[in-house]
Amino acid sequence: MTESPTLMSAAGRPLPKRWLTVIAVIWGGQAVSMVTSYAAGYAAVWYITESTGSALALAVATICAYLPQGLLSPFGGVIADKYNRKTVMIAADLGIGLVSLALGIVILMGHVTFGLILIMVIVRSVGQSFHGPAMMAAMPLLVPEKHLLRINTMDQLLMSIASIGAPAFGIFLYTTLGFHSVMFLDFFGALVAVAGLALAKIPTVHDAATDNQHVLANMRDGWRALAATRGLVVLIVGITIGLMAFAPLSAVFPLMTYDHFNGDGYMASLVEATFGIGMIIGSVILMAWGGGRRLAGLMAVAALIVGATTSVCGLLTPQMFPAFAVLCAVMAMACAWFNGPLITLVQKNVPPEKTGRALGFTTAAIGLASPVGVALGGVLAEAIGIAPFFVVDGLVCIVLGAVIYLPKSVRALDCDKAATVRDGADETAAG
Repeated sequence: MTESPTLMSAAGRPLPKRWLTVIAVIWGGQAVSMVTSYAAGYAAVWYITESTGSALALAVATICAYLPQGLLSPFGGVIADKYNRKTVMIAADLGIGLVSLALGIVILMGHVTFGLILIMVIVRSVGQSFHGPAMMAAMPLLVPEKHLLRINTMDQLLMSIASIGAPAFGIFLYTTLGFHSVMFLDFFGALVAVAGLALAKIPTVHDAATDNQHVLANMRDGWRALAATRGLVVLIVGITIGLMAFAPLSAVFPLMTYDHFNGDGYMASLVEATFGIGMIIGSVILMAWGGGRRLAGLMAVAALIVGATTSVCGLLTPQMFPAFAVLCAVMAMACAWFNGPLITLVQKNVPPEKTGRALGFTTAAIGLASPVGVALGGVLAEAIGIAPFFVVDGLVCIVLGAVIYLPKSVRALDCDKAATVRDGADETAAG
């Protein structure tokens, strides 16, 4: 009697037969936390929109949401490779939840200010700079390689599902029970996320070389592991430029509804919902399909679609709000084809003991691109208007999509013969 082959993780380690249960427990807790965080985050955005009506104020808040993550993610990657990744994630989730609890109490006492909102946003970003690299570095140890892209897409799929109802839910609580109630709900969500992580068995990989190294030396080793694949660096630089162009949209989306289309909070939440629907559709397509062999090429196509839809949005008249909502859904569908493929390409090309640091640099590039883009975009949007800004922003994304796949090193990422052989072996074993 022949024994069935041992199922291996993407990192080449044996997996338990019930590996999918572990993933379900982890992501179940994360899903609840995402819903509550999205509701709290959107309530904060609407408070800023309603109280200031300023694109620059929204831009400042968005910068605060990304800059700490961009600056600290390389350090978060070092921590993820040096210490227990499960503990790092629990500490980050719990810290974010406690800040939401404290802010809810302050708001209940009647002391809400723009400055306090910025503190909450900054703390969330700091927590994510440690949580993100640890979570992404843990995934190759928990799932087979043939399912790695699907699991990496789970994050944005859950966020998309949360974005459909959570903004309206956050606005409802904001207008009926008060801003503080949304913060208390976010604290509850953080506790659920911590419980999911605590119940799951998450392996970790310790890089013994980091024991006697200075933190900067640890970071340098992570960068060398990433830079060993030239196409990855070129692709990350290209995506960073694209995010500098696209990130300002996240800051001015509510203002586009509020100012150009003369909308209210519920119309703004409807746009968020349609964007979430588009992200769900794009994520489901990617998870069902598996992304194919040309992940870098898929990202180039996605950039073209995002650019085209963004430019058309800027050409709409104030009476064409329904068309704006539909275009946002199409735009979001393409946006779902960036994050999972990029993370998967890094995970497949970097050794598991250095994955945290490599992903930390990747997250840093994304995190730093966003505040720079938002700062420049916020000023430009104020100068030329919201609608013209959409047109200009879309054209930049179109150009990026047209050139990002031209370098030979980027195209080489889609010709990984070793990965093809491994996937074929996995399919044979599964059959």
